[in-house]
Amino acid sequence: MTLETTPTQFVEAAGTRFSYRWLGPRVGIPLICLQHFSGNMDAWDPAVVNALAKDRPVIVFNNAGLGRSSGTTPDNVAQMAADAARFIAALHFSKVDLLGYSLGGMVAQVLAAEHPKLVRKLLLVGTAPQGGEEHLMEVLKEAQSHKEAPDPRLPLFFTPSAASQAAGVAFLKRASARTDDRDPDSSQAIMGQQAKAIIGWCATKDPGNKILSAIDQPVLIVSGSNDTMLPDSNAYFMFKHLKNAQMTLYPDAGHGALFQYPERFVNHTELFLSE
Repeated sequence: MTLETTPTQFVEAAGTRFSYRWLGPRVGIPLICLQHFSGNMDAWDPAVVNALAKDRPVIVFNNAGLGRSSGTTPDNVAQMAADAARFIAALHFSKVDLLGYSLGGMVAQVLAAEHPKLVRKLLLVGTAPQGGEEHLMEVLKEAQSHKEAPDPRLPLFFTPSAASQAAGVAFLKRASARTDDRDPDSSQAIMGQQAKAIIGWCATKDPGNKILSAIDQPVLIVSGSNDTMLPDSNAYFMFKHLKNAQMTLYPDAGHGALFQYPERFVNHTELFLSE
């Protein structure tokens, strides 16, 4: 089963009905995927998720209020992390790895800091630490000005270069391959709540780096060299302040670096998780 064909499942946790898809084997440490602003399960790249699921369980899911999950989308990262923890507990996982992308990377940091026995390793992709630098609304406004773009993710996630845009078009084709049982798009209300969470996370200074300091687990940090939404300076800051981190920057890449270089990202991820 692949991201394009795996059926959507549901699990109840403390009054919330979470929607999810399980790819790969049923044994091994699962990789829990935490999605970006406005994204749902169908916004993941099949080239990334399917390849990672060849050797390990991979779980994509919609957090509270997203897609066909019930509940309300929170306006803060702390509650999103609490909701994600409830989902993981409902599947009875005692040990997980986390792939946190963008907003999902912020959620992953809180999960790793607050649940050290649960989280084994984490990947932080295109994200920022608490108090980090963000240009969400500015970048969204810029992307919306590109009326010629067939999808706002092209200017949002990829650089203006021909190579990056071509990679973006290929990603969009892969991400639209699933035709049945697709998630509903996020509403303006949901995106408004998520925008508040990202802006609030970055506006809340953490001079003591309490969250990063509490993360003892191995971390792989990935960023695009030209990420305009959450700049690569965030990646370097996390690298410098985490106890056990490695970092890689992908060239000529924006916020969607993992989608621009899916094979490279999968190779780096598999090496990191298998070490």
